[in-house]
Amino acid sequence: MTSSGPPPMGVSDQERRYIQRRAAAAFVASAVVGLLVWVIFVRGGETEQVQTADDASVTLAEQSSAAPAAPPALVASDITTTTTVPPAAPTAPSDGKTAAQRSMIKVSTITDGPLRPKSVVATGDGRFIAQNMMYAHTVTVYDRSFSLVKKIDDTIDPAALGLSGVAGPLDGSPVEAAIAPDRSVAWVSNYQMYGPGFDKPGGDKCAADGTWDNSYLYRINLTSLEIDGAVEVGPVPKYVATTPDGETVLVTNWCGYDMSVVDVATMRETARIPIGRFPRGIAVTRDGATAYVAVMGSADIAVVTLSTQQVSWIRGVGQGPRHLVLSPDDATLYATLNSAGKVAKIDTASRQVVASVASPKAPRSMAISDDGTALYVVNYESDAVSKIETAGMTEVQRVPVGRHPIGITYDADTRQIWVACYVGQLVVLQDA
Repeated sequence: MTSSGPPPMGVSDQERRYIQRRAAAAFVASAVVGLLVWVIFVRGGETEQVQTADDASVTLAEQSSAAPAAPPALVASDITTTTTVPPAAPTAPSDGKTAAQRSMIKVSTITDGPLRPKSVVATGDGRFIAQNMMYAHTVTVYDRSFSLVKKIDDTIDPAALGLSGVAGPLDGSPVEAAIAPDRSVAWVSNYQMYGPGFDKPGGDKCAADGTWDNSYLYRINLTSLEIDGAVEVGPVPKYVATTPDGETVLVTNWCGYDMSVVDVATMRETARIPIGRFPRGIAVTRDGATAYVAVMGSADIAVVTLSTQQVSWIRGVGQGPRHLVLSPDDATLYATLNSAGKVAKIDTASRQVVASVASPKAPRSMAISDDGTALYVVNYESDAVSKIETAGMTEVQRVPVGRHPIGITYDADTRQIWVACYVGQLVVLQDA
């Protein structure tokens, strides 16, 4: 783990006290000698200020459908882990700014793992879980002091989890995760399963011909940090989302061209809703009535009425929609357009694209600030995170991070952005 230097002159006493408390908490919680002190300054150092016009002409070729390549091998850290959850960091003090008015600065790079993160998700209680695909066969859990809390192996015993007629043991390949609204469990998709009976996995290039192996959605208990359940879903499941009442989990099946609907109470898949070629990101409205689904092999977004499972469409948003987030009031839907190299702003009432901005190159995942004024977008091919001001859809800042950033999450309590870099790092940015 690495971190930056001391805070500059010019911050308020309240902010300085907050920084000092965070640094002290990091020293006690981690077993590493040294003191983490946050760096706060305005638009300088490692950040690159850009103008939207500079990138207006950027277009990208359609995403390759080749099988996922393994990132370069790294040596895993040999460290002792614990399931103890440290006290949460103090809430970031009010500074009178919106998220769009703040500036991001890198404060930590985490390599404890082993890490091959495809995604990272904040639990909301001070922990962060990274999904490490088949390259590490783990889910790794971290706390706000940037310390590894636990490494969760993706091997399961089907019989122990009540999966009758399924031979084992089985290994998974964790892709994405969603946290239950009550923060009791995490739901984790597995790109494919390894073990008896699994001999035809799908891949990044696949037709929906019904011949691919199904995979499993894991349930991880966030108290014990153990896998305590598994549900069969479709082939090559990718994105995971929960409804606000916590009763339903939705999973997009990349090689099934559909979306699984999982009933939490029975731990059973109750339906598969046809979506289209290469479904990925999901965003669910606050009332739980509607799920928006990005269809990455198209230029369209599916609109699923969950009560009837009927599908309607938002057409022509741009090529390769991958990740979706809703504004806090559900009035606006944002979509990363991986192939087009842009982020689109969509009015949910009219179902029309009202603005877009270049986010080069290959914008993959994104997170939205709690006040809805900023998007944080990972650009896979340019190794950077862009901050986009949502009102005017302007890229206001770009920060270099590790190689191939692909996942991102926002921790509202600390105003920190955690970035999953596919080659084996988590990079933490402070928005101050």
